[in-house]
Amino acid sequence: MRAHYSFIPSWAPDWLVAVVALVGIAIVTALLLGLIRKLIRRILPSDRTLTHIVLAHAGGLAQFALTFLVAGLVTPALPLDRGTNQIIERVLFAAFIILMGWIAIVASDLAINRYMAKFHSDTTDNLLARKAITQMRLLKRTVDVVIGTITIGFALMTFDAVRQFGVSLFASAGIAGIAVGFAAKPLLENLVAGVQLAITQPFRIDDVVIVNGEWGWIEEINSTYVVIRCWDWRRLIVPISYMMTNPFQNWTRQSSQLIGTVMLNLDYLADVGLIRDKVQEIAKASKLWDGNVINVAVTDVNEFTMQLRILATASDAGKNFDLRCEIREKVLAWLREEYPEALPRRRQEQVGEDDRAIVQQRRA
Repeated sequence: MRAHYSFIPSWAPDWLVAVVALVGIAIVTALLLGLIRKLIRRILPSDRTLTHIVLAHAGGLAQFALTFLVAGLVTPALPLDRGTNQIIERVLFAAFIILMGWIAIVASDLAINRYMAKFHSDTTDNLLARKAITQMRLLKRTVDVVIGTITIGFALMTFDAVRQFGVSLFASAGIAGIAVGFAAKPLLENLVAGVQLAITQPFRIDDVVIVNGEWGWIEEINSTYVVIRCWDWRRLIVPISYMMTNPFQNWTRQSSQLIGTVMLNLDYLADVGLIRDKVQEIAKASKLWDGNVINVAVTDVNEFTMQLRILATASDAGKNFDLRCEIREKVLAWLREEYPEALPRRRQEQVGEDDRAIVQQRRA
């Protein structure tokens, strides 16, 4: 039986009393939150502070959380049945906990996004920016998972039935707990690898990597996997634990600048000095060359040709690839038009009687 109050009609059902009380509390808390916002604006006049940004994005959540908190505190004083009071009180407190966890996630995400906004990864020398963005994105996902897990856990613990079930489940885990542990092993491995990645950073966002022979850019780093955008726009999905336990190539580990290689097989009649001058001319005229390294050298020979290696640097992997193609095409076109004798060819020579006589004379 509910308690009798003279200001409440006897015909009013419990749910109507609860709804009217909740509406009244919502109005009071809305006015209270408005006063708090005005006080914060006086203390912090700038609208660009993190506090103002959080209030702008989570003000509605804060109002609901405050409403549920006050309603939960006032519920025992309402003229309702004891069982009804307990149910409403626990539901309100569970909702308050969930909303506070939600606000914490929103606030942490806004703080991390604000920090990442200081860095620009679209610049030429973006190593520091990519390092910070990679760390913050991994931290953001880890914080969201941790806050979400803790929030749900505390919300469920407000109900006696769930709390007792949880305690009995942990007390009698046994074989079931071991089985769940083995089933969750890949997930836990990737989560731990994600934390290790955030600390050591063997690769970052926009790094150029080669994984299992696939060349591409690190496009996304999620909690458990990495998305690699291949050169032909395919996406390679790789678990973080695999990236942390297997070797791979990182072309932009220390800097985005790369040295590209162009290999040419030319005839022995090719004038290396002229080719070196032409390559330097092509590089200086190209917008892709960064002005650091340009080198031409003979690195190998065989019975038919000599191998010429051209080295050239560019500011990033994409420009380096285009620069290599440009040098290769222009050098070959120049040789074909100006010095065709430098292009590879096979020779056949007939040995005459005079040559045989010279060989026999030397043997004698």
